[in-house]
Amino acid sequence: MTEISSSANVAPGFSRFPAFLYGLLIAGLGMAVYLTGVLLGFFRLLLQADGQLLWVVDRIVWYSGVPVVAGLILILCDLFLLLPYKRHDRVVRWAPSDGKSLTVVLTAFNDELSIGAAVEDFAAHPLVQRVVVVDNNSSDRTAEVARKAGAIVVHEPVPGYGSCVYRALREGLRYTDTDLTLLCEGDMTFRAYDIDKFLAYLPHADLVNGTRISEQLREQRTQLSTFMYYGNFFAGKLLEVKHLGKGTFTDVGTTYKLCRNRPLERLLPYLTPSINLEFNAHLLDTALARGLAVVECPITFHNRVGLSKGGNSSNWKALRVGTRMILGIVFGWRKRR
Repeated sequence: MTEISSSANVAPGFSRFPAFLYGLLIAGLGMAVYLTGVLLGFFRLLLQADGQLLWVVDRIVWYSGVPVVAGLILILCDLFLLLPYKRHDRVVRWAPSDGKSLTVVLTAFNDELSIGAAVEDFAAHPLVQRVVVVDNNSSDRTAEVARKAGAIVVHEPVPGYGSCVYRALREGLRYTDTDLTLLCEGDMTFRAYDIDKFLAYLPHADLVNGTRISEQLREQRTQLSTFMYYGNFFAGKLLEVKHLGKGTFTDVGTTYKLCRNRPLERLLPYLTPSINLEFNAHLLDTALARGLAVVECPITFHNRVGLSKGGNSSNWKALRVGTRMILGIVFGWRKRR
């Protein structure tokens, strides 16, 4: 059974160029220049400025068309010239896992109110062998409550979401009696019954990523505001056009994932734990770049128990996290120190 998709090995070098992504950026720059020219023209009329400003405005508007056209050419080239090479070896993968039992790893930071219920929920699923809680320097009774609920608790001393997720994935690989690692959070936003959905998608993938984008599967009140919801969708589409032909992506921010252990073991050395709240986008981007087959699975999304400490705590914080995600996807992620 092949754990890494073959597309990473046979694609010509030129077909790996993310022309669609760079075309969008160049065309977007041109549109920004055009709008600047339009605004200057408006102020020229408002202030009744002289003809010199009119000459400047005309040149800005005129030459803004150059990057727009250049960007459109790149996009069309990627869609009609490069995409067939990127997809030329595409077959529908069917590789069932040898074993379906799994180890669940939950990230936790000051989740005393929710961690007990989360552990019990996942531990009750018949395919779950164990639940491991990675406590990232909690100042409350998170570790104590998790142990009482039956979890194996490990302490991750390095603060930060990326460090906690990275440690959780490492912990999942420690157990040789399971071939699968399920990554999730301990805040009760996700449920164990979605494990069956993940397993239905697993024969097609090395990594199944949960997506919260299905409106019908979201509770009315969650920590995702409308701004976060569509911002996350936008970042997912940027990831999609960067890796055009490798998948459809709508959610780069969810922690809920099911991983095959062998591909995960190969992926871990290329991940950077110091990347913080944008780590999930970094993980998906790196997995696709390394040739892993990634498929999205629609999951249910519930209102969390307790307060959010991550990027969903406010729209302003989400904007900063989202900006770092976009910069990482477009320009690359900072290297491991």
